[in-house]
Amino acid sequence: MKLLVVVASTRPTRVGPAVADWFLAQVPVDPDLDVDVADLAQIALPFLDEPVDAHSGGYVHAHTLAWSRRVDSADAVVLVMPEYNRGYTAPLKNALDYLADEWRDKPVGFVSYGMSSGGMRAVEAITPVIVALGMVPVANAVTIHLRRWLDDDGRLQDDGTLARAATRTLDEVRRLASLLRPVTVAG
Repeated sequence: MKLLVVVASTRPTRVGPAVADWFLAQVPVDPDLDVDVADLAQIALPFLDEPVDAHSGGYVHAHTLAWSRRVDSADAVVLVMPEYNRGYTAPLKNALDYLADEWRDKPVGFVSYGMSSGGMRAVEAITPVIVALGMVPVANAVTIHLRRWLDDDGRLQDDGTLARAATRTLDEVRRLASLLRPVTVAG
């Protein structure tokens, strides 16, 4: 199974990479699991600039073609996403809107973080977008209240609560990915 982990924050002062690193440390070593980390700050997709609708699949820009291949090759997705002003980030919405069919039938898990709600409001706000793209959001999630879990050096300090949430989320993502994986019919 190929798992695409999307780091959704692009702010220079972001804690997204630290949260993603913590989450990746929770992913068990498994020869059947290939993890691809897509940091939207590094990918730097311009604001949607394709001349045709994503549903046509007629992409012309190299950055879109590369993004399409990367997402299409994934069996499942985990979004590592902050909450900004009670919502999700514009770069995440942009990255989702670039594509259409590449997202379909992929389970998606959430590792959200923020100061007051731990990112839960951002997850709630993005869920209709995820569903509209044909993705399957998993019920379990990792919710990180930064005031509680982030130390003065910007590292997550977990008493095991977050790790258990990560395990449940990963287990559900993997289970759904195996159920949603296309079946090849012998001809």
